[in-house]
Amino acid sequence: MNNKKILITGVTGQVAFPFALHHVENNEVWAIARFGDTDKKAALEAAGVHCRVVDLCDGEYGDLPTDFDAVFHFAVARIKEDDFELELTANAEATGKLMSFCRDAKAFFHCSTSGVYQSVGHDLLTETSSLGDNHRAMMPTYSIGKIAVEAVVRFCAQEYNLPTVIARLNTPYGESGWPFYHLMMMQHNIDIAVHSDGPSQYTLIHQDDINRLAPKFLAQASVPAEIFNLSGQEHVSIEEWVAYIESLTGLTAKFKVTSDTLESVKTDNTKMCEAIGPATVTWQEGIRAMVEKAGALKS
Repeated sequence: MNNKKILITGVTGQVAFPFALHHVENNEVWAIARFGDTDKKAALEAAGVHCRVVDLCDGEYGDLPTDFDAVFHFAVARIKEDDFELELTANAEATGKLMSFCRDAKAFFHCSTSGVYQSVGHDLLTETSSLGDNHRAMMPTYSIGKIAVEAVVRFCAQEYNLPTVIARLNTPYGESGWPFYHLMMMQHNIDIAVHSDGPSQYTLIHQDDINRLAPKFLAQASVPAEIFNLSGQEHVSIEEWVAYIESLTGLTAKFKVTSDTLESVKTDNTKMCEAIGPATVTWQEGIRAMVEKAGALKS
């Protein structure tokens, strides 16, 4: 992606922050968030990102321009309580307001989640698999909220004739993410939850692949919106990547086997590969780089 004017939402988050820093080198990047983390705002601005403080729930965008080549919508309000009213307001309605404001963009990329799928044990999930509430054990409103957001995005794409793509992201990682949290838990002797229907398998995708692949999805944006799984093609269990972290660090993990945690979520990325190509960072490469960056490699 080069010489584009893009807007990124949720830019202080795990995925959007490095995405913005990566693409500002060759593009005019604007970013909106509440920016409770002022250090991240300073880092983005130092890199050349045009930052604006915006609460998506308000629908007030100040002097933010509208003539974007693309909008990358990564923002998500994480609701800790069982508050569906807040979930729908902060995520679904807020996304509708954003798409209304950005209706003149050339393309809209919505980052959804594989958390919208009904749990099916260790079977593969495709874009036509049944939807359900697979995140309730950890975030009680998350899956239902994300499904609602997708419905809003689909409506707005047609209402505003805004070419749109919905990418259902499976487990992202890099310098942060779930494997990194497990590394920290190992360092502090904290139990790592794994599902009783083991092994707890997910389809990891490294931040470098997200940075590279997300812009390619813009060519797939359409009216009505097109839906893709966004993941690697390697299905890896928590048990496997934690064992690999143990081998790299010399640390020892403690597992807590429970039914009160996320079940496996394995996604098929065949449709993605056919449209834009596969992920290329292997999970071992990615986790080794993560451990090395964290200064945790054993000597």
